[in-house]
Amino acid sequence: MKQTDAIPHYQHNYFLKRRITQALIYGFLTLFSLYTLAPLWFLLINSFKSQAEIINAPLGFPGKFDFKYLANAIREIHFFKALGVTAVLTVVSVGLIILISSMAAWVLVRNKTKTSGGIFMLFVAAMLIPFQAIMYPLIQFFDTLGLKNLGGLIVMYGGFGLSMSVFLYHGFVKGVPLGIEEAAFIDGCNVFQMFFFIVMPLLKSITVTVIVLNSMWIWNDYLLPFLVIGNSDTKTLVLELYFARILAGQFGNPWQLIFPAVLVSIIPIVIVFLFLQKFIVKGISEGAIKA
Repeated sequence: MKQTDAIPHYQHNYFLKRRITQALIYGFLTLFSLYTLAPLWFLLINSFKSQAEIINAPLGFPGKFDFKYLANAIREIHFFKALGVTAVLTVVSVGLIILISSMAAWVLVRNKTKTSGGIFMLFVAAMLIPFQAIMYPLIQFFDTLGLKNLGGLIVMYGGFGLSMSVFLYHGFVKGVPLGIEEAAFIDGCNVFQMFFFIVMPLLKSITVTVIVLNSMWIWNDYLLPFLVIGNSDTKTLVLELYFARILAGQFGNPWQLIFPAVLVSIIPIVIVFLFLQKFIVKGISEGAIKA
């Protein structure tokens, strides 16, 4: 009887410890989530307040959710024009990154030579070079070529995004069975048909990961667009936000413009992230395992 009584007691202690552990983990994750979302919450509640309300009660709810501040921000930062410029810049740059990096990674994986290995290591090493180290020579070089414009900016983003993207694709392509490509070659596919119709569909998850990571970086970048296109008529959302803040903030910080302007600027990329976020962890983890 003692032994039979001890078994339920042991199980009870085991399940009790397990529940306590799970409660602690969930509690920690909840606190961490609240800590992460706090800046967004702070941005949201202050986007509907007047300047006086923000200064007097920055953490309080607005007395009235007035959308006139959002409308004013949309007008001041020329939202729709800047949105179009930013969207074109992001879509074309990311498309260029995906096309070149995926093909480069595929060729490097399938050609197992010392040269291909060395080229891949150069891509990896390029990830360690900070942009600030080559910033001024790069801008001067593109200015000499007459590419200090939106087209040149797209080329720059395409180049800067290659190293990380090739690294991600390289690990993932290793998991693509070579037999599939050989069967396609026997059936009469040429190199381009094999890549675009056979290999590329198998890289969907890592492609979405590359899209999200590069899109968020390009969409929110300030320094490179400022150096390349500056105060021209073609501005990104971040540049419009910066110059609107400068013009309106000559005698202080125009918080009633800054908060709603930041909110409307990040909404499009947040929507894209929410729709594609499930592919990010999957793509990176699978690529790392196959690497």
